[in-house]
Amino acid sequence: MRLAGLLPILFCGHCLADGCDRLAPPSVTLALYEEPISLDTRTSFRTLTLLGPPQARPGKQVLGLTRGTATVRFETQVSSYIDASGRWECASPQITVRYGFSPMTVYVAREFPPGSCAYREIHAHEMRHVRAYQDHLKAIEKPIADALQARFAGTAPWRGPKGEANARLQQELQERWVPYVKREINKVDAAQALIDTPEEYARVAESCNGEVRRLTR
Repeated sequence: MRLAGLLPILFCGHCLADGCDRLAPPSVTLALYEEPISLDTRTSFRTLTLLGPPQARPGKQVLGLTRGTATVRFETQVSSYIDASGRWECASPQITVRYGFSPMTVYVAREFPPGSCAYREIHAHEMRHVRAYQDHLKAIEKPIADALQARFAGTAPWRGPKGEANARLQQELQERWVPYVKREINKVDAAQALIDTPEEYARVAESCNGEVRRLTR
C-alpha cells in the first residue's frame, strides 16, 4: 500500500520534469532606443540658463543645452508548462530590455540664428554632449547584460505554484531592475560635467569675434 501511494506522486513529478525540459531556457536581450534627436531653436538663453544643471548657473549663461530622459522598459514573454494536477508549473521568462535616453533634445538658444558662426559653435558643443550620452550607453551595455543574465539566464525554468511566476517576475523587474538600469544610465552625468569646464564656457563665449557676447547682452 505504501508503494501504491507513492507511485502517483513520482509519476506526476516525472511528467513535470519532462514538460519543463521542453521549455526554452530563460534568456535576456538588450536593445537601445533608436530615436531621432530633436532640435529646439525656439527657447531663449535665459530660459535655458534656468533649465541647465545647477553647477552651470552661477555667473554663467547657458547658450545651448542637451537633455535626455533615462528610460527603461522591460518586455517579457513567459512560456510555461502546467502539471497534470493543475497546481504546479514550470515557467521560462524571455526578457527584452529597451533602454536609453528618450526623448533627447538639443537646444540652441533662439538668439543665435541657424547658420551663424555662433550657432555652429554652440551646436558643435552640444553634439559633444550627444556623443557622451551615446558612448555611455554603449559602455554600460555589458555590465547591465552581465547582471541580468546572472539573475535570469543560463538557469533552468522556474518551478512553483501555478500562476505565481509571472507576478513574481514583474514585481522583481519593477522594484529591483528598473531602478538599477536607471542608476547606470544616469551615471552619464559625470562624463557630461567633464565637457562643461570653465575653459570651454569661456572659449564658446569668446568665439566668432565676440558674436556670442554681443547677442547675449
